[in-house]
Amino acid sequence: MKIKATLDRIPGGMMVVPLLLGATINTFLPGLLRIGNFTQALFVDSAGALIALFLLCAGAQISLTNVGSAAAKGATLLAVKWLVGAAVGLLAYVLAGTDGLFLGMVPLAIIAAMTNSNGGLYVAIVGQYGKADDKAAYSLLALNDGPFLTMVALTIFGAMGFVNGLFSIVSFVSVLLPIVVGIVLGNLDPDLRNWFARGSDMLIPFFAFALGMGIDFGAIIAGGLAGIAIGVMTTLFTGTVGYLVFRAIGWNPIVGSAEGSTAGNAVATPMAIAAANPVFQSVAQLATVQVAASTVTTAILLPLYVSFLVSRTDARRIETARDDEALDAAEAGTQAR
Repeated sequence: MKIKATLDRIPGGMMVVPLLLGATINTFLPGLLRIGNFTQALFVDSAGALIALFLLCAGAQISLTNVGSAAAKGATLLAVKWLVGAAVGLLAYVLAGTDGLFLGMVPLAIIAAMTNSNGGLYVAIVGQYGKADDKAAYSLLALNDGPFLTMVALTIFGAMGFVNGLFSIVSFVSVLLPIVVGIVLGNLDPDLRNWFARGSDMLIPFFAFALGMGIDFGAIIAGGLAGIAIGVMTTLFTGTVGYLVFRAIGWNPIVGSAEGSTAGNAVATPMAIAAANPVFQSVAQLATVQVAASTVTTAILLPLYVSFLVSRTDARRIETARDDEALDAAEAGTQAR
């Protein structure tokens, strides 16, 4: 059977197919692989560890000469994601009805979902279409985990004051450290850099499947059409703007679109905001289920949207990015000899 060849013919197939397969199993047969020991450890609980290992491998491909480009791309993605999410959220507040909702959507849910991103999906997409500094940019994107950027937006809107303690610098460092370890090892020994390079691509389908095992299609039903709409806006608005900004700068635009998602940790944001300010208590529960629906919707929609963008993007631009990475690896090998 030509399984790999078939997956390779599907844009993003090494990520999309395992992720959807995991989500299907988790929705209809959630206990099938949750039987403990090695089976559950690999197929259900491995996403965090495998993504961390992927980031270490990616970090090993970073030469000290291109750390700046990784930071520039990460900061650009972070800014685009926040600006788009905050702008749409502000518009929703302005146009909200007497019930505080905009077309059934909670403005708080819009901001929480659109300013947050699924790091696992970003890593999987960039692992297939990006290069080393694109992968390393993920370290900065950890800043949009949790309620911090949502609170920044609400503060600017004058809806609430800034509350200390809801954003931990330790969380940021915990994402950055595996990349730093990889950078150190790869720059100390080019042979290690080449060795780590062979392992990164193999990890993608495994952590994609594990990510799928955290997705329940039922969340879409609970969140209703409003939650689905937030997910669609998150993918189309933040993903498209990221694509256009990266293309305008001259970077790989597919990488710019890889931020068009909502992470599972965003589900806790409305309740965290409500705990900080009781003004939001009345909408926190509805916002929570809408963010959950957005999380599932974007997990399904973003890989498909990226596949569409790949088919519409000049293939030479993507191939150039990949060729640049291959050239960097070849130069490292030459220096080692």
